Amino acid sequence: MLTLYKHELRLHIKSLLIWTICVGGMCFACILLFSSMEESMASMAENYASMGAFADAFGMSKLSIATLVGFYATEVGTIHGLGGAMFAAIVSTVMLSKEEDGHTSEFLFSLPISRGKAITAKWGAVVTNIFLFNLICVCIYVLGFAVLGEKIPVADFALYHVMQLIMQIEIAGLCFGLSACMKKNKLGLGLGIVLLLYAYDLMARVIPDMSDYKIISPFSYANASDVFSTGKVSVPAIVIGMIVLFGSICAAYVVYRKRDLAA
Repeated sequence: MLTLYKHELRLHIKSLLIWTICVGGMCFACILLFSSMEESMASMAENYASMGAFADAFGMSKLSIATLVGFYATEVGTIHGLGGAMFAAIVSTVMLSKEEDGHTSEFLFSLPISRGKAITAKWGAVVTNIFLFNLICVCIYVLGFAVLGEKIPVADFALYHVMQLIMQIEIAGLCFGLSACMKKNKLGLGLGIVLLLYAYDLMARVIPDMSDYKIISPFSYANASDVFSTGKVSVPAIVIGMIVLFGSICAAYVVYRKRDLAA
C-alpha cells in the first residue's frame, strides 16, 4: 500500500508544482502589487463598498480594500479559494477512474494488494497533495507580508487557511466518490462541480431568499471576507461538509470494491 501511495505522489508532483506556482505566484504578485496601489485604493474603497450586490458577493462591503488585510481577503482570498478548489478537484476526479481509462486496472489488481488498500493509498495521496499545496502557498503569502513589512492577523489568517484546507478536502472527497463510478477520466465534471458550488455561494450572498441555504456550498464556511471580518465560521456548514465528505468516501469504497473493472 505504501508503494502505491508513493507512486501516486510521484505521478502528481508535476501537477502539484504547476498549480502551486500558478496560484501561489498570482497571489504573491497581488500582495506585492498592493504597495503600489495603496494610495489609489483608498479612493476606490468607498466606491467598491457602495456597489450593492457586487460588494456583498466579494466581501467589499465588510472589509476595506484600502488595507492589506481587506485586500488580501477580497482579492487574494478569491484567487486562492477558487484555484485551490480546482486543484483538489483535478487531483481527485481522475484518481480512481484513470485505472480503467488507462487500461492499467488489470495490472494493478493483479498485485498482492486489496482494492480497499488501493483506495486508501490513493485517497491518502489526494489528501497529501492538497496539504502540500496549501502549506507551500501559505509560506509564499507569509513571505509577501514580510516583504511589505506588514503584520499578519495570525488568528484570522490561520483560521481562514484551515477552513480552506477542509473545504478542498471536502470537494476532493466528493470528486473522489464520483471517480469510483466512472470508467473515463472526466476532469470537466470535477471542475464543473467547483464552478457550480462557487457560483451558488455568490448567488446566495446576493439573493436574500437564498442566504439561509448558502451553507450547502463549502465555499460558505471558507469565505475569506467572512473569516477576516468576524473571526468566526459557520459550524452548520462545516457539519454538512463533513457529512458530504464521509458519505463520498464511504461510497467510493463500496462502489469501487464491487465494480467489474475493465482491463
